[in-house]
Amino acid sequence: MKRKYIHFAILVLSVLLLLSNCSKKPKIGFLMDVSDQGRWLMDKELFIKNVRENGGEVIIQASEGDAGAQFLMAGEILEEGVDVLVVIPSDMYAAADIVKLAHQKKVPVISYDRIIKNCNLDFYISFDNIQVGELQAEYLTTVCPKGNYAILGGAVTDNNSFLLRLGQFNIVQPLIERGDIRILYDQFADYWAPEEGYRLMKECLSKHAKIDAVIAANDQLAEGALKALHEADINPLPHISGQDAEAEACRRVIAGTQAMTVYKPIEAIASKTAEIAMQMIYEERIPKTYLSVNNGKKQVPSILLPAMIVNKETIHLTVVADGYFKEHNMKK
Repeated sequence: MKRKYIHFAILVLSVLLLLSNCSKKPKIGFLMDVSDQGRWLMDKELFIKNVRENGGEVIIQASEGDAGAQFLMAGEILEEGVDVLVVIPSDMYAAADIVKLAHQKKVPVISYDRIIKNCNLDFYISFDNIQVGELQAEYLTTVCPKGNYAILGGAVTDNNSFLLRLGQFNIVQPLIERGDIRILYDQFADYWAPEEGYRLMKECLSKHAKIDAVIAANDQLAEGALKALHEADINPLPHISGQDAEAEACRRVIAGTQAMTVYKPIEAIASKTAEIAMQMIYEERIPKTYLSVNNGKKQVPSILLPAMIVNKETIHLTVVADGYFKEHNMKK
């Protein structure tokens, strides 16, 4: 009889443990480069919203561009018992150590927007960055088919910068060979920030007074470049591209000081990443895709989302129509 009670107690305990585990919310770690700057604030908010809607919770840390700090933060997040780790790498190479650390704890890693190189990365989700570079160059070469160009490349620590460059040169190279366009300045930034756009543009203007178009890799670099151009009293301003459709950039597009930006729908990448992460947790497998991207170590299952041009004519049909900004903030 005593043995029966013991067996019954064990059974009850097992059921209680099972119910406890069933009611436990899945945890997703979100390791960001920056979390309160430009578009990244929206990425953070939308990712949290989508995970919560799918029954999970998010633990967030942001390294503010410090790759060493990001590794330490990864360790802290993993100690909290997350089921999946989503990473926006501060450095595409250094973040490989984060993937190794996560795998030691049997936690899969999704690389968000920027790929992590030379590691056994589980999944990569981003936009088609070659297409983004093509969109930037296509638009500028349409409004400025001949003249002197400057290229302000993205951060050297981000693989997207090199993909953008490929896309840009897919468009401008034939025009260079024809003699219609001259690239007078072409440099990568140290990091994605207005200060870098300012520094690069100042350096460019110290060597070349006449610039007709500036292919700036993103809106923050465009912001810094415009500051340098205003200080130098350049008039008329060159045609300037951007990327991310940040609020201030959209206002510059409407005002005519920035020619265009590229809109990458944040809701699309945030919701898809949340969906993939929850699928990994519930199905305990890496989702199959029709696309893979080589990160130097393996072919990583990937999703690349489309982007679109935003200019003065299309802004209300793109970012505003999508609810990216409230209508009253996008005055014509």
